[in-house]
Amino acid sequence: MASPPLLLLQDIALTLGGKPLIEGAELSVSQGERLALVGRNGSGKSTLLRIAAGEITADSGVRFFQPDATVRYLPQEPDLSGFATTLDYAVAGLADPDESYKAQYMLEELGLTGEEEPSRLSGGEARRAALARVLAAEPDVLLLDEPTNHLDLPAIEWLEKQLGQLRSALVLISHDRRFLETLSRTTVWLDRGRTRRLEKGFGGFELWRDEVLEQEERDLQKLDRKIVAEEHWIVHGVSARRKRNMRRVGELAELRQERRDARRVVGNVKMEATEGRVSGKLVVEAEGISKAWGPRPIVNDFSTRIVRGDRVGIVGPNGAGKTTLIHMLTGVLEPDSGVVTLGASLELATLDQKRMQLRPEWTLKEALTGGSGDWVEINGARKHVIGYMKDFLFTPEQARTPVTKLSGGERGRLALARALSMPSNFLVLDEPTNDLDLETLDLLQELLNDYPGTAIVVSHDRDFLDRVATSIIVAEDGARWQEYAGGYRDMIAQRGYGVGQEKPKGLDQKPEPKAEARHTALPQTAGPRPAGERKRFNFKQKHALDTLPKRMEEMRALVVKLQKELADPALYTRDPARFAKLSAGLAKTQHELGTAEEEWLELEILREEIEG
Repeated sequence: MASPPLLLLQDIALTLGGKPLIEGAELSVSQGERLALVGRNGSGKSTLLRIAAGEITADSGVRFFQPDATVRYLPQEPDLSGFATTLDYAVAGLADPDESYKAQYMLEELGLTGEEEPSRLSGGEARRAALARVLAAEPDVLLLDEPTNHLDLPAIEWLEKQLGQLRSALVLISHDRRFLETLSRTTVWLDRGRTRRLEKGFGGFELWRDEVLEQEERDLQKLDRKIVAEEHWIVHGVSARRKRNMRRVGELAELRQERRDARRVVGNVKMEATEGRVSGKLVVEAEGISKAWGPRPIVNDFSTRIVRGDRVGIVGPNGAGKTTLIHMLTGVLEPDSGVVTLGASLELATLDQKRMQLRPEWTLKEALTGGSGDWVEINGARKHVIGYMKDFLFTPEQARTPVTKLSGGERGRLALARALSMPSNFLVLDEPTNDLDLETLDLLQELLNDYPGTAIVVSHDRDFLDRVATSIIVAEDGARWQEYAGGYRDMIAQRGYGVGQEKPKGLDQKPEPKAEARHTALPQTAGPRPAGERKRFNFKQKHALDTLPKRMEEMRALVVKLQKELADPALYTRDPARFAKLSAGLAKTQHELGTAEEEWLELEILREEIEG
C-alpha cells in the first residue's frame, strides 16, 4: 500500500505581473521518493518549489504537509546575513542545536571550517554552507534548487554520493543531466503552468516529453481542420432551420476559443555561430609549458597539440588553474618555461565564466551591438538586433533592460549571443552551461558539434562533456595536467577514477595518449613492421587522400541545403512525408561527413609521419 504523501500541493495557481505563471499545478512527495522537477527557464519551477517550502503563498490551491514531517529548502541564492560564522548559519537549520557536530562535519566535508564570515564568502562557498545546513538536518523532505550551481566537479560528485545515501525524500531542480539521471526515480514536468508526472527517472523523460508534444501538435492540427470545416458550413451550408444553425455557430465560437486557449510551447533558442576564416590545420601546440604564481606551481611541464575541429574539455577542482592554462594556450599569458605555438589565421571568440564582458551599464541591446546601431552581423548577413534577441528568447520590450536586471539564465543566454555573433574559428567557452535550461543546452551541444572551427570548453557538466569533447585535459596532483581521448566517461575509463575521487591504491596510471586513442582506426598492415622499413601509402589510401576533400565539400553543401529547407516552420504541417525524408537525409549526410572527416584526418596524420 502506498504511503500517504509527506508534502502535497493541489491545484496551485499564481499570477505574476498580471500574467498567469502557474495554473493548476500539483506536486506530491511521499517518504523516500526522489523527484526531478523539470521545465524551461521561466516556467515557474523555482516558484513552485518556494510554494512547497512555504516561502511564498499561492493565489489559490492547497498546500499540505504532515505535521510531524521536517522540510528543508535550498534556494538558488542562499542568504547568510545575520550570522557571525558559517557554523552559526548551518546550526540554525538543525531541529536540535545540541547536534551542532553534524553541521560541523558537513561543513568540513564541503571544504569549510565553520569559522568563515558570511560577508566574505564567494558564491561557491555560500552554496557549500547552505548545503551543509540542509544536509546536516537530515529532513524528511529535501527541496533542492540548482544544488550544483557554483560547485566544482569534486563537490558535485561528493554531493551526488551523499544524496544517494540519504533517506530523505528529494525534489531536485537542476540543469545537470547526469546528476538528475543518477538521483531521480520520478519526473514532474512543469509546462505552461501545469504539471505532468512520469513514474520514471529523468533518463526516460525526454523521449516521453517529445511524444507528448507531438501528440499535442496532432491534436491542434485536428482542431484547426475542424474549425475550417465548421467555417465552411457556416458560409455554404443550408440556411433553413435557423435554430440548428445558431447552435453550430455557438459551437464554432467554442472551438475558436479552445484554439486560442491552447498555449503553445515556448520557442527554442536559435543558435548560430558567426564563422570566421578557415584556420590552419594546427591551432595550438604547447611543448613542456610550466607556470607558477609565487611559490605555488600551477602547470608543470604540460604538452598538447590541438588541431582544427578538436573540442577540448578542461576539468579540475576550483583553484586548480584552469583559467591560467587557457590563457597560456590562447597566447594571453606567457608560460614561465616551454613554448606555445599558435596556428595561422586564428579568430578567437571567448565566453568568460563570470560574464565580465557584459558591462553593468549596458542595456541588452547595447551588449549585442557594442553600443552602436541597431544591427548585428551574422555570417555576413545583417540582422536587426530585435530579431537576434528573439532568437535567444528575449522579448522586444527587454531591449532597454539593463544587464544588472537580467536573471542568471538571461545573462547566460545574452553572453552566449554576444560571443556567437563575433566572427571566429576558435571558441573558448568558460562554464558556458551555467544557468542554461536543458533544451538550450541541447542546442549549444549541437552548435559545438557542427561548428567548423575549434573549441576549448571549461565545464563541470559531465554529460555536456561526454556529448561534445573529443579529449579531456584534467588536473592531476602536483600541478600536472594530463590529456585523455574522448569525453568524461572515457577519461574515467582510462584514468580509473573521477575528478572528485582519490586515486585507488596500487593503480598504475598509464593514460592512452590523445593522438593514438583518437586515431585507432588508422589503416594497419598485417603483422609487425620490420625494423627500419619506411611507412608508405598504398593505392587505396593515396586515392582517398586525393578525393576526400572534394567529397567533404559536397557533403557540407548538401547539409546546408537540407538545413535551410528544414528551417521552414510550416514544412512539417504542409508535407510531413517530405519533412521525414529530409530529416533522414540530413542525419545520414552528417554521419557520412563525420566518417569522411575522421578518415581524412587519419590519412593526413599518416602523411605527416611518412614525410616526417
